[in-house]
Amino acid sequence: MQNSKILLVEDDADIREGVRILLESENYQVTEADNGSRGLELLTEDTDLVILDIMMPGMSGLRTCEEIRKRSNVPVLFLTAKSQESDKLIGLMAGGDDYLPKPFSYAELLGRVKALLRRYQVYRGKTEKQEEETEKYLELSGIRLNEEFNEVYVNGEEKELSNIEYQMLLLMMKHPRKIFSAQNLYESIWNEPYFYTCNSTVMVHIRKLRVKIEKDPQKPEYIKTEWGKGYKFDAYGA
Repeated sequence: MQNSKILLVEDDADIREGVRILLESENYQVTEADNGSRGLELLTEDTDLVILDIMMPGMSGLRTCEEIRKRSNVPVLFLTAKSQESDKLIGLMAGGDDYLPKPFSYAELLGRVKALLRRYQVYRGKTEKQEEETEKYLELSGIRLNEEFNEVYVNGEEKELSNIEYQMLLLMMKHPRKIFSAQNLYESIWNEPYFYTCNSTVMVHIRKLRVKIEKDPQKPEYIKTEWGKGYKFDAYGA
Protein backbone atom coordinates (compact mmCIF):
# COMPACT_ATOMS: atom_id res chain seq x y z
CA MET A 1 0.00 0.00 0.00
CA GLN A 2 3.04 2.22 0.10
CA ASN A 3 3.03 4.95 -2.55
CA SER A 4 -0.71 4.60 -3.08
CA LYS A 5 -2.17 7.68 -4.76
CA ILE A 6 -4.68 9.64 -2.70
CA LEU A 7 -6.77 12.57 -3.93
CA LEU A 8 -7.64 14.98 -1.10
CA VAL A 9 -10.54 17.35 -1.80
CA GLU A 10 -11.02 19.80 1.08
CA ASP A 11 -11.69 23.55 1.04
CA ASP A 12 -10.16 24.22 4.48
CA ALA A 13 -6.47 24.87 3.84
CA ASP A 14 -5.41 24.05 7.42
CA ILE A 15 -7.17 20.68 7.43
CA ARG A 16 -5.86 19.94 3.96
CA GLU A 17 -2.28 20.67 5.00
CA GLY A 18 -2.53 18.57 8.16
CA VAL A 19 -3.98 15.59 6.35
CA ARG A 20 -1.42 15.88 3.55
CA ILE A 21 1.50 15.94 5.98
CA LEU A 22 0.11 12.92 7.81
CA LEU A 23 -0.39 10.89 4.63
CA GLU A 24 2.96 11.82 3.13
CA SER A 25 4.65 10.73 6.37
CA GLU A 26 3.23 7.28 5.57
CA ASN A 27 4.68 7.47 2.04
CA TYR A 28 1.37 8.02 0.28
CA GLN A 29 1.33 10.24 -2.81
CA VAL A 30 -1.15 13.06 -2.19
CA THR A 31 -2.81 15.30 -4.76
CA GLU A 32 -4.79 18.25 -3.39
CA ALA A 33 -7.86 20.13 -4.56
CA ASP A 34 -9.76 22.87 -2.75
CA ASN A 35 -13.11 22.29 -4.48
CA GLY A 36 -15.13 19.55 -6.14
CA SER A 37 -14.68 20.70 -9.71
CA ARG A 38 -10.89 20.76 -9.36
CA GLY A 39 -10.99 17.38 -7.67
CA LEU A 40 -12.77 15.85 -10.66
CA GLU A 41 -10.13 17.31 -12.96
CA LEU A 42 -7.38 15.67 -10.91
CA LEU A 43 -9.06 12.26 -10.64
CA THR A 44 -7.20 9.67 -12.74
CA GLU A 45 -7.30 5.93 -13.34
CA ASP A 46 -4.33 5.62 -10.98
CA THR A 47 -6.15 7.23 -8.04
CA ASP A 48 -6.45 4.67 -5.24
CA LEU A 49 -8.54 6.66 -2.75
CA VAL A 50 -10.46 9.93 -2.59
CA ILE A 51 -10.81 11.80 0.71
CA LEU A 52 -13.70 14.17 0.17
CA ASP A 53 -15.17 16.95 2.30
CA ILE A 54 -18.96 17.10 2.08
CA MET A 55 -19.54 20.76 2.95
CA MET A 56 -17.76 22.76 0.25
CA PRO A 57 -18.77 25.92 -1.62
CA GLY A 58 -19.82 25.43 -5.23
CA MET A 59 -20.01 21.74 -6.01
CA SER A 60 -20.72 19.88 -2.77
CA GLY A 61 -18.92 16.73 -1.78
CA LEU A 62 -22.08 14.70 -2.37
CA ARG A 63 -22.41 15.99 -5.92
CA THR A 64 -18.69 15.44 -6.49
CA CYS A 65 -19.01 11.84 -5.31
CA GLU A 66 -21.91 11.23 -7.69
CA GLU A 67 -19.75 12.46 -10.57
CA ILE A 68 -16.83 10.29 -9.42
CA ARG A 69 -19.10 7.23 -9.48
CA LYS A 70 -19.92 7.87 -13.14
CA ARG A 71 -16.31 7.18 -14.05
CA SER A 72 -14.66 5.22 -11.23
CA ASN A 73 -15.25 2.76 -8.38
CA VAL A 74 -12.35 4.20 -6.38
CA PRO A 75 -13.17 4.19 -2.64
CA VAL A 76 -14.40 7.52 -1.26
CA LEU A 77 -13.92 8.55 2.37
CA PHE A 78 -16.16 11.44 3.37
CA LEU A 79 -15.01 14.08 5.86
CA THR A 80 -17.74 16.25 7.31
CA ALA A 81 -18.74 18.33 10.30
CA LYS A 82 -22.08 16.53 10.29
CA SER A 83 -22.31 13.42 12.41
CA GLN A 84 -26.00 12.50 12.47
CA GLU A 85 -26.93 9.05 11.17
CA SER A 86 -29.16 10.55 8.47
CA ASP A 87 -26.22 12.55 7.08
CA LYS A 88 -24.11 9.40 7.02
CA LEU A 89 -26.77 7.56 5.03
CA ILE A 90 -27.01 10.39 2.51
CA GLY A 91 -23.26 10.17 1.99
CA LEU A 92 -23.38 6.42 1.49
CA MET A 93 -26.29 6.70 -0.93
CA ALA A 94 -24.25 9.18 -2.96
CA GLY A 95 -21.62 6.48 -3.44
CA GLY A 96 -19.30 6.94 -0.46
CA ASP A 97 -17.56 3.95 1.13
CA ASP A 98 -16.85 5.36 4.57
CA TYR A 99 -17.59 8.44 6.66
CA LEU A 100 -15.49 10.29 9.24
CA PRO A 101 -17.04 13.22 11.16
CA LYS A 102 -14.99 16.22 12.18
CA PRO A 103 -13.17 16.71 14.44
CA PHE A 104 -11.30 13.45 13.98
CA SER A 105 -8.02 12.09 15.26
CA TYR A 106 -5.21 11.48 12.82
CA ALA A 107 -4.95 7.91 14.13
CA GLU A 108 -8.59 7.26 13.23
CA LEU A 109 -8.18 8.85 9.80
CA LEU A 110 -5.09 6.79 9.08
CA GLY A 111 -6.85 3.61 10.16
CA ARG A 112 -9.77 4.29 7.79
CA VAL A 113 -7.39 5.13 4.93
CA LYS A 114 -5.39 1.94 5.35
CA ALA A 115 -8.52 -0.23 5.56
CA LEU A 116 -10.05 1.26 2.40
CA LEU A 117 -6.80 0.99 0.45
CA ARG A 118 -6.26 -2.60 1.56
CA ARG A 119 -9.71 -3.68 0.42
CA TYR A 120 -9.51 -1.76 -2.84
CA GLN A 121 -6.11 -3.10 -3.82
CA VAL A 122 -6.97 -6.70 -3.01
CA TYR A 123 -10.23 -6.69 -4.96
CA ARG A 124 -8.81 -4.60 -7.77
CA GLY A 125 -6.28 -7.35 -8.43
CA LYS A 126 -3.19 -5.28 -7.68
CA THR A 127 -1.29 -7.82 -5.60
CA GLU A 128 1.51 -9.73 -7.29
CA LYS A 129 -0.10 -13.05 -6.44
CA GLN A 130 -3.31 -12.10 -8.19
CA GLU A 131 -1.45 -10.87 -11.25
CA GLU A 132 0.31 -14.21 -11.55
CA GLU A 133 -2.69 -16.45 -10.97
CA THR A 134 -5.21 -17.46 -13.59
CA GLU A 135 -8.45 -15.55 -13.22
CA LYS A 136 -11.19 -17.48 -11.45
CA TYR A 137 -14.92 -16.96 -11.88
CA LEU A 138 -17.88 -17.89 -9.72
CA GLU A 139 -21.12 -18.49 -11.63
CA LEU A 140 -24.55 -18.86 -10.03
CA SER A 141 -28.06 -18.17 -11.26
CA GLY A 142 -26.98 -16.06 -14.22
CA ILE A 143 -24.36 -14.05 -12.30
CA ARG A 144 -20.73 -14.44 -13.32
CA LEU A 145 -18.29 -12.92 -10.82
CA ASN A 146 -14.52 -12.70 -11.02
CA GLU A 147 -13.23 -13.98 -7.67
CA GLU A 148 -10.01 -11.98 -7.85
CA PHE A 149 -11.17 -8.45 -8.67
CA ASN A 150 -14.26 -6.38 -9.27
CA GLU A 151 -15.79 -7.78 -12.45
CA VAL A 152 -19.45 -8.83 -12.40
CA TYR A 153 -21.84 -9.88 -15.18
CA VAL A 154 -25.58 -10.45 -14.77
CA ASN A 155 -27.05 -12.45 -17.64
CA GLY A 156 -24.11 -11.37 -19.78
CA GLU A 157 -24.38 -7.67 -18.96
CA GLU A 158 -21.46 -6.13 -17.07
CA LYS A 159 -22.38 -4.31 -13.87
CA GLU A 160 -20.33 -1.55 -12.25
CA LEU A 161 -20.22 -2.30 -8.53
CA SER A 162 -18.43 -0.35 -5.84
CA ASN A 163 -15.75 -2.11 -3.83
CA ILE A 164 -18.10 -2.72 -0.88
CA GLU A 165 -20.96 -3.95 -3.10
CA TYR A 166 -18.63 -6.38 -4.84
CA GLN A 167 -17.36 -7.78 -1.55
CA MET A 168 -20.92 -8.29 -0.28
CA LEU A 169 -21.95 -10.14 -3.43
CA LEU A 170 -18.78 -12.25 -3.46
CA LEU A 171 -19.24 -13.30 0.16
CA MET A 172 -22.88 -14.28 -0.28
CA MET A 173 -22.31 -16.07 -3.60
CA LYS A 174 -19.57 -18.17 -2.00
CA HIS A 175 -22.15 -19.30 0.56
CA PRO A 176 -25.46 -19.51 -1.35
CA ARG A 177 -28.59 -19.60 0.79
CA LYS A 178 -26.61 -19.01 3.96
CA ILE A 179 -28.23 -16.25 6.01
CA PHE A 180 -25.86 -13.43 6.92
CA SER A 181 -26.92 -11.08 9.70
CA ALA A 182 -26.07 -7.39 9.42
CA GLN A 183 -23.38 -8.02 12.02
CA ASN A 184 -21.92 -10.91 9.98
CA LEU A 185 -21.71 -8.75 6.88
CA TYR A 186 -20.33 -5.68 8.60
CA GLU A 187 -17.59 -7.47 10.53
CA SER A 188 -16.61 -9.61 7.51
CA ILE A 189 -16.42 -6.76 5.01
CA TRP A 190 -15.57 -3.65 7.02
CA ASN A 191 -13.28 -5.57 9.41
CA GLU A 192 -14.48 -3.41 12.28
CA PRO A 193 -16.51 -4.07 15.46
CA TYR A 194 -20.26 -3.98 14.89
CA PHE A 195 -22.53 -1.50 16.65
CA TYR A 196 -26.30 -1.18 16.28
CA THR A 197 -25.99 1.92 14.08
CA CYS A 198 -23.91 -0.10 11.60
CA ASN A 199 -27.11 -1.88 10.57
CA SER A 200 -28.12 1.18 8.54
CA THR A 201 -24.78 1.12 6.72
CA VAL A 202 -25.33 -2.49 5.70
CA MET A 203 -28.93 -1.79 4.61
CA VAL A 204 -27.81 1.08 2.37
CA HIS A 205 -25.25 -1.06 0.55
CA ILE A 206 -27.68 -3.98 0.19
CA ARG A 207 -30.19 -1.57 -1.36
CA LYS A 208 -27.60 -0.19 -3.79
CA LEU A 209 -26.47 -3.70 -4.75
CA ARG A 210 -30.03 -4.72 -5.50
CA VAL A 211 -30.56 -1.69 -7.72
CA LYS A 212 -27.60 -2.78 -9.82
CA ILE A 213 -28.17 -6.53 -10.14
CA GLU A 214 -31.90 -7.15 -9.70
CA LYS A 215 -34.53 -6.78 -12.42
CA ASP A 216 -36.89 -5.37 -9.79
CA PRO A 217 -35.11 -4.21 -6.60
CA GLN A 218 -38.48 -4.24 -4.81
CA LYS A 219 -38.89 -7.95 -5.60
CA PRO A 220 -35.31 -9.27 -5.48
CA GLU A 221 -34.50 -12.63 -7.03
CA TYR A 222 -30.91 -12.84 -5.82
CA ILE A 223 -30.41 -10.94 -2.56
CA LYS A 224 -33.30 -12.03 -0.37
CA THR A 225 -34.21 -10.64 3.05
CA GLU A 226 -34.94 -13.10 5.83
CA TRP A 227 -36.92 -10.88 8.19
CA GLY A 228 -35.43 -10.69 11.64
CA LYS A 229 -32.40 -12.72 10.54
CA GLY A 230 -30.50 -11.07 7.71
CA TYR A 231 -29.78 -11.57 4.01
CA LYS A 232 -28.91 -14.44 1.68
CA PHE A 233 -28.04 -15.12 -1.95
CA ASP A 234 -30.89 -17.28 -3.22
CA ALA A 235 -29.15 -19.38 -5.88
CA TYR A 236 -31.39 -21.29 -8.24
CA GLY A 237 -30.95 -24.98 -7.75
CA ALA A 238 -28.38 -24.57 -4.99
